[in-house]
Amino acid sequence: MPHFRFRTAAVLLAAGAALLGLALPAQAQTLPVDYDFALGALAGFAHPQTPPPGADDGCQPSAAHPEPVILVNGTFANQDDNWQAAAPLLANHGYCVFTFNYGGSSASSIVQGTGDIATSAGQLGTFVTQVRAETGAAKVDLVGHSQGGMMPRYYLKFDGGATYVDKLVALAPSNHGTTLDGLTSLVTALGQAGLVNGAISALCTACVQQEAGSSFLANLNAGGDTVAGVSYTVIESRYDEVVTPYTSAFLSGATNILLQNQCPLDLTDHLEIAADPVALADVLNALDPAHPVRVPCLTVLPITGPVGPVPSF
Repeated sequence: MPHFRFRTAAVLLAAGAALLGLALPAQAQTLPVDYDFALGALAGFAHPQTPPPGADDGCQPSAAHPEPVILVNGTFANQDDNWQAAAPLLANHGYCVFTFNYGGSSASSIVQGTGDIATSAGQLGTFVTQVRAETGAAKVDLVGHSQGGMMPRYYLKFDGGATYVDKLVALAPSNHGTTLDGLTSLVTALGQAGLVNGAISALCTACVQQEAGSSFLANLNAGGDTVAGVSYTVIESRYDEVVTPYTSAFLSGATNILLQNQCPLDLTDHLEIAADPVALADVLNALDPAHPVRVPCLTVLPITGPVGPVPSF
């Protein structure tokens, strides 16, 4: 299996360097990074219990990056298909990376992130405790996509998570809900919101909870978007077709980054943003602002990613 080969090669390289008394460069590229979200999703969707390359490999945090990074997938995604780019890229930059599944009918379900969000936040808390126990780290950093960027806020605000989290970096999060390009507003105007939501909730409770104006989001956002002691970064695209309007992703009290303000060539959508090299450079800088990388500017297409080669960063 490719994941096994990639991780085995990385372990052998590190072991060989240790035997020879050599130190590998902090940003040595040892794992391939798939910036094409569609291909990455195809590679990973059928293996929900397999961590993506670079994650859950028995690593210990380094002095340079003492907080382990937990990647939190979005609605309908799983730990493997959502993070084929971010997990290996972060590992290549010296981070200790972890992934997990939440909100699915079972941990082995291909589709995750559909259950009640408060319950999912509890599952995140359990995993944070597990990672801290395995690594000895006092705190972790969280990087989430879509619901995975919003759901941790419940853990931070209501479950005591702010004690154990240093940074939350969110890619296209559903922080203030979505109108799904006006679809939910149209259903409400037609007087069918209760009927439609009842049907959707039976299949995806989290979907209804992420609608603009939901009682869940009203409760989450009451009294302020952020909690003290945690650094928040939101990274969003003007072309997000799922979280609409795209401005609903942004938080008061956070560093809010609109990708097109950095790079007008970047046409990334809601899915591709999790693999977009422009966005991932911002993730690296949010995690380690003292040692920023250069944010590239290149043409990035929706779903399929960059046109042409991606420069190293």
